[in-house]
Amino acid sequence: MQVELKAPYLLFLGDEPDVSHAKTAVGIAHWRPESCVAQFRLPGSGVDLGLPDMTPAEAAAAGARSLIWGVAGVGGKVPKHWIPTLFDAVDAGLDIVAGTHSSLTRIPGLADAAEKAGVSLIDIRKPPADLPVGTGVKRSGRRLLMVGTDCVVGKKFSALAIAKEMIDRGMNADFRATGQTGIMISGGGMPIDAVVSDFVSGAAEVLSPDNADDHWDVIEGQGSLYHPGYAAVTLGLMHGSQPDGFVVCHEAGRTMIEGFPGYRMPSISELIELTVANGRVTNSNIRCVGVSINTSGLPDGEREGYLGKIGDEVGLPCVDPVAIGVGPLVDHIVKTFK
Repeated sequence: MQVELKAPYLLFLGDEPDVSHAKTAVGIAHWRPESCVAQFRLPGSGVDLGLPDMTPAEAAAAGARSLIWGVAGVGGKVPKHWIPTLFDAVDAGLDIVAGTHSSLTRIPGLADAAEKAGVSLIDIRKPPADLPVGTGVKRSGRRLLMVGTDCVVGKKFSALAIAKEMIDRGMNADFRATGQTGIMISGGGMPIDAVVSDFVSGAAEVLSPDNADDHWDVIEGQGSLYHPGYAAVTLGLMHGSQPDGFVVCHEAGRTMIEGFPGYRMPSISELIELTVANGRVTNSNIRCVGVSINTSGLPDGEREGYLGKIGDEVGLPCVDPVAIGVGPLVDHIVKTFK
């Protein structure tokens, strides 16, 4: 699946109170800052990307060409009180790009308004037709999958950082997006959580086909094997990806599955054990190659000790991809698979 988005962007944040559900806007602002003109926040928003605040009309006057739906809430729904903003964007001449499960074209009157204004409605969570059932057949090339202790713990950031580090070193590598934000950032991928369950592993095989023996597909993970709502897509993605290696992704300080009271986060060791057990269904040689942790909630003085403690516990490199980079992790991958 390839997408072409008209830059620059106005990032729509709605009235989300914190960044956990504004991950699309946060990701695009971090990885494509040159393409971001402004942010648009409704009253009550607690998110600030450090961009100028503009209305759709103001952003269009400043050169914006697309409004990006920057929020990824539970279930990918469209809040009714946000809908007027979409019509304002169309009236301002902006394309609308969204990763909601509900298609933009199902909003009454929006498609007609867009056609009249000569702008496009782009649904990112629209998988290609005729996806196959997974085969389990071994493919050439190498694959690295991000797995998480929960949602929104840095799987996308980790995959993008690792792929960039590999490419900067001259390695043969590609980032493979599996969610709407990654697709918007990279221009292509597979919206894996919008695929009918019987075809998830097949979609993952399509996303990461046969390749050169020295080629790495660095695959963005989804959900968590421990998540009561999203574990199914996590497992299907793993079976179809057939990863040779995986990186555990976690957020420091989080102890419970976000939004699901009563469900505790697994330990790093527990997740490694469960991932290996499930991953062996399609790759008997699967192994953990490192840990990637979002330590933004820790005081700077505690980061080094925290990462070192976890690294010692599991005997693998442990990094924060944003604060310190992924160099040690890629060093270990190169050494492990030489």
